[in-house]
Amino acid sequence: MKFENNKDILKELFLLQDLKYKNFYKRLIPNLSDEKFIGIPVPVLRKFAKDIFQKNPNHIFIFLNSLPHQYYEEDNLHCFLIENMKNFQEVLKYTNLFLPYIDNWATCDSFSPKIFKKYPEEILLEIKKWLNSQDVYTVRFAIGLLLSNYLDKYFKKEILELVASINSKEYYINMMIAWFFATALAKQYSFTIPYLEKQLLNPWVHKKTIQKSCESRRFSLEQKKYFKTLFSPL
Repeated sequence: MKFENNKDILKELFLLQDLKYKNFYKRLIPNLSDEKFIGIPVPVLRKFAKDIFQKNPNHIFIFLNSLPHQYYEEDNLHCFLIENMKNFQEVLKYTNLFLPYIDNWATCDSFSPKIFKKYPEEILLEIKKWLNSQDVYTVRFAIGLLLSNYLDKYFKKEILELVASINSKEYYINMMIAWFFATALAKQYSFTIPYLEKQLLNPWVHKKTIQKSCESRRFSLEQKKYFKTLFSPL
């Protein structure tokens, strides 16, 4: 598999097309038009990205510098190619270049370079910048990194305050904040429960956090009963 240009990659992507996945993604991501989708399962696309990276290492930079892309799957391929990079500064550079082009929650949530876990202090500085972005999915991406990388070994109380201080009317940001606090409640209970007890989150996020916590298997029935007493009216 050798690619001379981006058209070769696009041609190969259409050979991987599965129309049932196209219909699935259309329902899953309603803010994108039908024409945005090819229809490729994520595991297949991840394998394709790995193959390109191994066999066409020079060409990936042509693709990564060809923004914006036309298709949802091209955007996801872009993410997965960045994730295959081994150089931290290179990954950070191409992450910053790509973030403004993310236009849906699924691409956003699929993107999480593993190398970032090796540089927690450096990435935390970047996260603080991303949280101040005007781009919905850049902010969501930053919250997602805090959720996945900073609630265990690298946890500190500041992490909770960073997310709690976000003031947004955007659904896809507020939903991620709720996911973050439901996860934080499971992993850092004593630090997180005061945010619910003192109602320090906006009412919608407060209610959604409790709802997600009550749906989770990570909490006992007694804990869930207690969470329900903390509901506040919207």
